[in-house]
Amino acid sequence: MVYLLIEFLDELVFGVSETAWPFIRNDLHLSYTQIGLALSLPGFIAAFIEPFIGILGDVWKRRTLILFGGALFTISLFTTSVSNSFLFLLISFILFNPASGAFVTLSQANLMDSDTARHEQNMARWTFAGSLGVLTGPILLGAFVHFGLGWRGTFALLASFSTLCLLLAMRRIPPDATSHAPFPSSRSVFDGFRAALSALKRREVWRWLLLLEFADLMLDVLLSYLALYFVDVAQVTESQAGIAITIWLALGLLTDFLFIPFIDRQPNSMKYLRLTAALELVAFSVFLIVPGFIPKLITIVFVNLFNTGWYPILQGRLYSSLPGQSASIMAIGSVTAPFAKILPLLIGLLADRFGLGIAIWVLLLGPFVLLIGLPRNNLPHRT
Repeated sequence: MVYLLIEFLDELVFGVSETAWPFIRNDLHLSYTQIGLALSLPGFIAAFIEPFIGILGDVWKRRTLILFGGALFTISLFTTSVSNSFLFLLISFILFNPASGAFVTLSQANLMDSDTARHEQNMARWTFAGSLGVLTGPILLGAFVHFGLGWRGTFALLASFSTLCLLLAMRRIPPDATSHAPFPSSRSVFDGFRAALSALKRREVWRWLLLLEFADLMLDVLLSYLALYFVDVAQVTESQAGIAITIWLALGLLTDFLFIPFIDRQPNSMKYLRLTAALELVAFSVFLIVPGFIPKLITIVFVNLFNTGWYPILQGRLYSSLPGQSASIMAIGSVTAPFAKILPLLIGLLADRFGLGIAIWVLLLGPFVLLIGLPRNNLPHRT
């Protein structure tokens, strides 16, 4: 449960952050390009740090890395709450990304190691905990804005909650199964990188890595711009945009919860992904074309419905393709992460030049790549 609580916290922060962009933009006077940079650069930099975190998580003290990451995670939230300029905000985000990698992603690796035969099922539970956090985020932000505490007060509360989660993790996360030296040896780190590079020679690993990154266009990347899209393109109020985000997240929570028993009874998850990717292409296109707040609100419900299960299935398959290297997924995933993290910046640049209504069509690459990249048969799990 402590691992699921950590994921809840991480997605709670995400839910607050993505809903708060209109307030942050107005307070700090940001452009679309600056927003795109804030969404892209931290992840791009983290892609060169997280490989070392991931390798150390497999060959050294994973518990120590989780707790150290949790401390930096908390500090970054406090730094965000006191940011008074774009540069200060960007620095806090740059700190947050690798901290989240150590605190959250290594916790996910521990959860996956707890039952190697049920990766997709445990990822479904992990995703539900995250959806609960994401949904709580806008509600928490709305309450703080209503009472005059604003987005800064919300991040200050998140820093306090993160401190409590860190203290709980210190008490509940068990020590590593084997003892390690006070410092990692260069030989063990080298062997870890060699094993990760060997994994990258396999086509199966590349398939899941790339599909995960493109699927994220219709998940986190879409959510990052959704509030701004409703305000700037659909021409609705910030409160109405908040309603749209809340509906998106509430539906996601419900479908992620129902997906937990569904995946246990799903004989062919690849067929399910291909079908929903095709439906997503249609639903998102209709969402972008249809005018008016209510019609867009109705169509975004279907967009959310059709991407249910994408992340747990694809991430579960990636874990299954790398037995014994659960933490090294951070290192392996960092190969594709720099290219994927450029996409939010690209959308920001295109939005400044052509408008967000045009730029957001780039997100259709997500379901399109899934359609052409998914295997035609239900590949067996590696154990």
